[in-house]
Amino acid sequence: MSYPTLKCGVSDMPVVGLGTWQSKPGEVGAAVEKALASGYKHIDCAHVYQNEAEVGASFSKMFGDGGIKREDIFITSKLWNTFHRADEVEAACNTTLTNLQLDYLDLYLIHWPVALEPGKGTLFPVDENKVAIMDSKVPTFAETWAAMEKLVEAGKCKNIGLSNFNIAQIEEVLKTAKIKPANLQVESHPHLPNLELLEFCKSNDMSFVAYSPLANPGSMFRKEDQVDLLHDVDVLKIAEKHGKSAGQVLIRYQIDKGNCVIPKSVTPARIEQNLDVFGFSLDASDMDTLNNMYKKVGPKGYRTCGVLHWKHSPNYPFASEL
Repeated sequence: MSYPTLKCGVSDMPVVGLGTWQSKPGEVGAAVEKALASGYKHIDCAHVYQNEAEVGASFSKMFGDGGIKREDIFITSKLWNTFHRADEVEAACNTTLTNLQLDYLDLYLIHWPVALEPGKGTLFPVDENKVAIMDSKVPTFAETWAAMEKLVEAGKCKNIGLSNFNIAQIEEVLKTAKIKPANLQVESHPHLPNLELLEFCKSNDMSFVAYSPLANPGSMFRKEDQVDLLHDVDVLKIAEKHGKSAGQVLIRYQIDKGNCVIPKSVTPARIEQNLDVFGFSLDASDMDTLNNMYKKVGPKGYRTCGVLHWKHSPNYPFASEL
């Protein structure tokens, strides 16, 4: 099965991928195998998800006896916040490559602009008051990005990019970048359409990947009175019009905006359904409705992954939303 791709640096990124965030150990490997067997060509991973070893075992299986070629699959991972110092970056990438049982990544992202203190034996260092400890050396974006560029030169990553950075932070990276960011991955859905950020990425030749395209229906951070997008009356009307599920409409919404999208699921039927989004498209009226749906939840929409426990960081990316 072939399906559309977007240009991502020197590569072509399939527009639908399997997300692995919040996929539990004992489930994520089977989900990856199901996705690859169902025709997915794009798998999104990250060190902090703490499931890359299980994903790697599934890659090894599917790229071996599974008959799938590694070079046909676009694989992303991410540099965690405790590894932003220049001398930490390559080792972090090597750990991911080892866990995923890969020789290279198609895309490696700086997961967040927030740098946390390394060497504490945890990915989430906190002080005695349970407050996140920021990196005492305050590595600059330029320092971390230069180390990322060396990974491309070493053949460990084909492309490098950013995740959860705002426009000003991306511009800061661009000032010193020898290799421009190929991609930005951020939360995006009708409650948080990120239209300005999307236009910025397009103007800078950066592909755009939407995570949490269904707005995390099970999130503990959801507002008490917030309507689940999967049950929103407007989404359901569009779904009925096209003979599709609400989830398929929300995935197609990203594709029709020109984005890649990485819905997460460990349910076999849902994994298949999430890829079955190429036999229809949304019309201008549908897109207008979905683009303006954020107004239901506030003037700036609503972010389900606001990481407020890092808001004291000088590089907290969502300060304008506080």
